[in-house]
Amino acid sequence: MNKDLCIHSWPGSYYLHSEKRWVYGKLSLTPCQLAFISDKDGLRLASFKLSAITGIKKEASSFIFSSLTVLVGGSEKHWFSSLQPNRTVVFNVIEHFWRAQLLSSDGVEAEPGSRCTSKGRELIGLASSSHQRLEDTAKVLHHQGEQFDRIMKGLDKIESDMDVANRLLTELESPPWWPFSSRLRKAQQETKNQPEASPSAAKVFGKEGLILKVPVLYSHGLDSNLKQGALAVLCSGLEISDSSAQLVHKYRREEVDDIKVLSPYEMVVRQRFIGKPDISFTLQSARMTDVVSIVEVQYSKKVQFREDLLGLFRPEDSPVSENLGMGGSIWNAATGFLDRVMHPVSAGGGQMSQQVSEQTVSEAEAQELRQILRKLKSIALDTEAELERQDEVLDVIGSSTDQATSRINTSHRRMRKLL
Repeated sequence: MNKDLCIHSWPGSYYLHSEKRWVYGKLSLTPCQLAFISDKDGLRLASFKLSAITGIKKEASSFIFSSLTVLVGGSEKHWFSSLQPNRTVVFNVIEHFWRAQLLSSDGVEAEPGSRCTSKGRELIGLASSSHQRLEDTAKVLHHQGEQFDRIMKGLDKIESDMDVANRLLTELESPPWWPFSSRLRKAQQETKNQPEASPSAAKVFGKEGLILKVPVLYSHGLDSNLKQGALAVLCSGLEISDSSAQLVHKYRREEVDDIKVLSPYEMVVRQRFIGKPDISFTLQSARMTDVVSIVEVQYSKKVQFREDLLGLFRPEDSPVSENLGMGGSIWNAATGFLDRVMHPVSAGGGQMSQQVSEQTVSEAEAQELRQILRKLKSIALDTEAELERQDEVLDVIGSSTDQATSRINTSHRRMRKLL
């Protein structure tokens, strides 16, 4: 992730202790740093890492009614005020990413002298991330397969009910009428009792379908007032709740019209309407990349990325992927790279030999990479088999639905003749 990426910037003022005065400028937040730059001369008056912050508070001073204070290192205190759109929004955003930085395993940056992390560890990190994403995808496909199985059971029940309806209609169409009146009343009672079983069947689309839940900052429509809450990614849709776990809004899966990914930390979910305003929510989270990796599988072409983000979320769509060729695969690329780093070939120039030797990995790291790649291949094969099975189930569902529709229409016409 680009550590210099600006997540947010807010106009405001900063209290300069050395000169005992307030200076106007912009407060900027990046994934690892918080900085204030003055408007007058463009100087960086304050800059510190998020991992160095020990406290963030809303305070009032004798100079101004409301201020935001940031405590760095336990003793150094920075004052910010006149923040736009308001102090609460700035506090929510900074606190969210500060807590995410503290809770993340890689939140503390390495010192400049210890930046000699081996290429093997970097490769293991990338492969582990791909493994996690593929597991999330397999989980979504598993839940989707369960839904298809429930649909098949529902279609079987419809088929059985249609057989009963056909038998009853046949009896009603043939005289005499009165001997079958008691059966007709029984059939009416059975149809009245059927809807009672529907609520229990609807429960399967509730919290049991939870895939991922992350803390977020959300705002409705064009409102810039970001509030703290949570986003739950379900098999049946998306749920946005506030800080007290109260439901704010739920998008059912078919209600989501488009999802725009504006940055690695921000996306906008929208449901379009004709004749009334759209329902859209802006969502920001330090774990948004995990959400996008799952949502992209669920909503496929409804997810839109900015062009500069394609290389991050969809490497196959970026110009870099063209170097691999149309027939290249991740397995061939990974295997070839392992061969190169484990058995470097002497290059024609000394500089090339030095670059190859710097990229070598240890035998233990290579073995760990092979294990991760074997797991990736196993999950990919299982996913392919599940997709083929679901394709067959979809064909059966389509034909069964057509048959059920035809039979319902036929029964409807027969009933109209009896009335």
